[in-house]
Amino acid sequence: MEHHSRPLNLCHVNPKSIIINRAHMLVHGTALLILIRYRASFFFTEGASTPDQPTTLAWLLIFLGELTLSLTWLLHRAFRWRPVSRDAFPERLPGDGELPAIDVLVCTADPDKEPTVEVMNTVITAMSLDYPPEKLHVYLSDDGGSPLTLCGMREAYDFARTWLPFCKRYGLKTRCPKAYFMDEADVSTGEGYDYEKQEVKEKYELFEAHINGYRIRHQSESRNARLDHPSTIEVIHGSSSDEVVRADQQQMPLLVYVSREKRPSHSHNFKAGALNVLLRVSGVVSNSPYVLVLDCDMYCNDPSSARRAMCFHLDAKMSPSLSFVQFPQLVHNISENDIYDSKIRLPFGTLWFGMDGLQGPLLSGSGFYVKRESFYGKSMQEGITTNLADLKAIFGHSNEFIKHLQRGDKLNKNILSDPRAASTETELLASCHYENGTKWGQEVGFMYGSVAEDFFTSFALHCKGWRSVYCFPPRPQFLGASTTNLNDLMVQVTRWSSGLAQVGFSRFSPLIYAPWRMSILQTMCYAELAFLPLYCLPLCCFATIPQICLFNGIPIFPEVSSSLFLVYCFVFLSSLSKHLHEVVESGHSVRTFINEQRIWMIHSVTTYLYGSVNAVLTNTGVRGASFLPTNKIANDEQSERYEKGVFDFQTSVVFLAPMVGLVILSMASFVGGIARVLVSGGWDKLFAQIALSFFILVMGYPVIEGMARTDTGRIPLSAAMWSALLSSALLLVGSALLVH
Repeated sequence: MEHHSRPLNLCHVNPKSIIINRAHMLVHGTALLILIRYRASFFFTEGASTPDQPTTLAWLLIFLGELTLSLTWLLHRAFRWRPVSRDAFPERLPGDGELPAIDVLVCTADPDKEPTVEVMNTVITAMSLDYPPEKLHVYLSDDGGSPLTLCGMREAYDFARTWLPFCKRYGLKTRCPKAYFMDEADVSTGEGYDYEKQEVKEKYELFEAHINGYRIRHQSESRNARLDHPSTIEVIHGSSSDEVVRADQQQMPLLVYVSREKRPSHSHNFKAGALNVLLRVSGVVSNSPYVLVLDCDMYCNDPSSARRAMCFHLDAKMSPSLSFVQFPQLVHNISENDIYDSKIRLPFGTLWFGMDGLQGPLLSGSGFYVKRESFYGKSMQEGITTNLADLKAIFGHSNEFIKHLQRGDKLNKNILSDPRAASTETELLASCHYENGTKWGQEVGFMYGSVAEDFFTSFALHCKGWRSVYCFPPRPQFLGASTTNLNDLMVQVTRWSSGLAQVGFSRFSPLIYAPWRMSILQTMCYAELAFLPLYCLPLCCFATIPQICLFNGIPIFPEVSSSLFLVYCFVFLSSLSKHLHEVVESGHSVRTFINEQRIWMIHSVTTYLYGSVNAVLTNTGVRGASFLPTNKIANDEQSERYEKGVFDFQTSVVFLAPMVGLVILSMASFVGGIARVLVSGGWDKLFAQIALSFFILVMGYPVIEGMARTDTGRIPLSAAMWSALLSSALLLVGSALLVH
């Protein structure tokens, strides 16, 4: 009785953070209102214009930039309103016999960019979770339809027959083979451990050699087949005899390879489409009530994550309305300096705690345990319809899938009895035309319409009344690889920005669609994220208008002797100090604060801009959506520069031109402004613009250094010249438009 009376989890509200956040909101918000009034008053003041006064256009652009920043700041306050943290107590869970089954869904797309050995390490860690093996089922979606990946699955299963008992026998926490053999920190002192470890290590090296050997033998494999191939579903049993297979079914999790049909003439809806195929196939094979979604490079770093998630899903008060438990995405391959902000501290270290105090965080691509039922019901209150015609109109014409919807959690023995030829039903579910005329991607499953399928799907779930929680244990539950070069970072963030803006600019815009479906604070959180790419507008204004005006000796900010100058200084320092406080409070250094500021400024004038434009073009049908998997194979030279904290500018001139051009513009205006005040005076009026240009130059120091370097990672001369032309054009055109 005492065991059942103890809570499975606890929620902690942080009153200190709440007081600091709300006090800052009040003071900072008041200062912003003063500045907005100051800017707006310009349009109601009559007087003769003089050559040293800004034009109405210049003032209007700065006003719109400040107003946009103020509105995004206001939306951002929702994340700070009620941050909470949670503890889970897996030891208080019921016995293994009472735990629900879990399906693990892993996605991979391109073995050239996502090395098969790394993908199989993720699969093996999923099989190694501390959970009853008969209740754990692992599915891998291979969107490339690569024989190499299928070979890797068979090799992984064979190795897992040795690896899983070894992990359980010695209670290992690090169950990723590659990470375990590279890091000696997770050691055991059990009898015979050293000898057995060496044996297992040799088998792992053989496992790697088999996969790499297969890759070398099939290097000439056509890439076209990755976009044009039939569906393939195979229950993996390795190279085992029938007796071993039957024994494995009692000791090993089910492992299933799924490659959906892809044809050039059919839209495949990227990762969301792959996950929906996995939902359907797993729905007729194991149909577990809970699903763990993993990216192929995000391995399980702690085997207890499943039990921790169940501490929330099995909570009697929380469970009826709980859709998913999100764990943070932490990375293992970043340097101490982390010049590209690859750790993505802001969402996982600050924002998700704030959303957890509201209706819950959003799906973050990987590392979440979700209730299968929440993907199927129209809303939390309505549940799933029982009318057969309605079910087929929603879920498709598979009788087997419809039957499993109503049957609940039960392993399909027919699939296991014929592992080499997956049933016709599962191949139908993985076909490219199955979703035609259904509600997949619209009302059920992962949502289509945005390459940021995780954001859109969680938005839809929260609009239907479901809730979520954020669990951040001391030991990282999942670890992955992040981008460590500028080019991949730019491609990745452009894709994210485009996906967010696709939702923000659609009929599902949080400011239009959500206010009647969720709380105002939760709506504000989603709106801030959906319109995050619009930071490009104010940042581009602040990187050009004050500089052009400074070069021409025109003040755009209050003079130093004015009390309003102090208000501007307060707003600037208040924003920086609040950001610094959050960085330090989350356990990071001042260096992290500087890197985050710099990368945010770079994104605002490049990836956010291109992502917004791409979203507009996609939503209007001018161009189709695109998705490129991030390269997980590190370049040695780029990795070496990253470790040294040196930017590598081997990326497209499309990304380089804006950031380099704006730094050159700030440099020209700073030098020109200093020369002007030394000759003609006017420090009092132009000081704010000189200080702003200097701040941009300080933040842009890696760009200045990149133009002066001679190594292969420098900014190419051609890119620097194009950037100089861009800045010159901005200066000339801007001077013509913004100067009397």
